[in-house]
Amino acid sequence: MTQLSGKTLFITGASRGIGKAIALRAARDGANVVIAAKTAAPDPRLPGTIHSAAAEIEAAGGRALPVVVDVRDEAAIQAAVAQAVAHFGAIDILINNASAISLTPTADTPLKRYDLMMDINVRGTFACVQACLPHLRRAANPHILTLSPPPEIRPDWFAPYPAYATSKYAMSLLTLGFAEELRADGIAANALWPRTLITTSALRLAAPAEAAGRRPDIMADAAHCILTQPSRAPGASGRFHLDEAVLREHGVTDFDVYAATPGLPPELDLFVTG
Repeated sequence: MTQLSGKTLFITGASRGIGKAIALRAARDGANVVIAAKTAAPDPRLPGTIHSAAAEIEAAGGRALPVVVDVRDEAAIQAAVAQAVAHFGAIDILINNASAISLTPTADTPLKRYDLMMDINVRGTFACVQACLPHLRRAANPHILTLSPPPEIRPDWFAPYPAYATSKYAMSLLTLGFAEELRADGIAANALWPRTLITTSALRLAAPAEAAGRRPDIMADAAHCILTQPSRAPGASGRFHLDEAVLREHGVTDFDVYAATPGLPPELDLFVTG
């Protein structure tokens, strides 16, 4: 049996980008994937819908349940979780991937955009954990994985875009809290962040300038390493992982295979020193 075979992953924002890459990696093991995302119809700016992602997941060997979910809507989250459990019988893993981004300084960040980032990134993460928690407590190897950075407080990382940075760091602080709160339940809660830029359609929309990065597959492979570890093992929870470091721990040495543009060294991501 492959490592995530038969496991059910509830992944927010899984219609494209990193979320979809994590879903496809799990699908190759034969996992069940709940694609909890807003995009049911094609968006000309951002390719991919919950339905196209579902088709790719099933083609990769998994089972998919596409569900329209806006993580700002508590009722929608609760309904999606109920539907997932009715369909697959369980939720073993929660991936908090959905995120809003605005790389803007204070004067150029409308409060509507500020609210969007706080509602999706922070409140949405909390709401999804709260909704999935009863089912994670019943799982054999339960994991919560949140895509947020190591919580090092540096003014130079907050100054360029304080609203976005605060929202992402709040996700990390929630992760720290979940890890300790749920330790006795055997639920591992960790964060994962890319060491280098990950070239996704969302990044290109948020930061149109050309930048060298890596494909989302590196995040998917790192997530797979984390999610297949025993959740109750010492040191399995409360960690803030960088994708490259995780893979190096698992023996990976060739990172050129992940290059979005072969031959171009990838740039460091936000909130990473080196």
